[in-house]
Amino acid sequence: MGATACHCVDAFVGPGCKGNRAAVVLLETPMDEAAMQAAAHGFGEPATAFVQLTGVEGAHPVRWFAPDREIALCGHGTLAAGHVLLAGAEGDAVTLRTGAGREVKIRRLPGAARYEIALPAIRTESRDWPELAAALGSEPAEIRWNPAGYALALFASPQEIAALAPDPEALARLGNLQATASAAGSLADASADITSRVFSRGGREDAATGSAHAALALYWSERLGCEQFAAHQASARGGWFECRIEGNRVWLGGRCADIT
Repeated sequence: MGATACHCVDAFVGPGCKGNRAAVVLLETPMDEAAMQAAAHGFGEPATAFVQLTGVEGAHPVRWFAPDREIALCGHGTLAAGHVLLAGAEGDAVTLRTGAGREVKIRRLPGAARYEIALPAIRTESRDWPELAAALGSEPAEIRWNPAGYALALFASPQEIAALAPDPEALARLGNLQATASAAGSLADASADITSRVFSRGGREDAATGSAHAALALYWSERLGCEQFAAHQASARGGWFECRIEGNRVWLGGRCADIT
């Protein structure tokens, strides 16, 4: 298949958080789409990043695949790819180029296997959406929306986030959107500034979701009045994010761990 190696990585691990699993395949030569999809299906991980080792204008071409489809942009798959590429490198930064031509930067941070990635900040606007509230099974204080498919449901406490029991079929009927429930504060077993849970395609809950935090970081930085804060994704595995706003970009920091 032209692959030099395959690595399995947990991304966005942290205090009490196992993060989200990703496979990273390093390619010496290009691999066709059908072969990448078949390989991702075989790995069975939430995401597989296929990274071309030969860079183009300083960036490594990358494509991400779930077991059943291609993913346009994958936050935890990006962090995992950066971890693999930078593990044995002398430099402290690497750039990936998506199939759509977007460049995504990964920087090494101080500490063991810590990195940050830059994603475009996603701005949301308030929206009346009773069907989403019904699908989540609880009435949020506010719902916000970005037409690219990002919905935020804001609640009063992290305990409400933990207690949510959404209807996956009702969420799926709302279309191909990413619904994120969030609140300021932390659960007893974490020390974060915000707590969230994320429900994506088909109403399934995600373990640790970088793209959701590109919307959360912008909203909560304005709400909390700070440019940097810690975020806990309260999934079964748990995800930990260090969020930072820089202009129109969100930098998401996190730690990676190799899966053996």
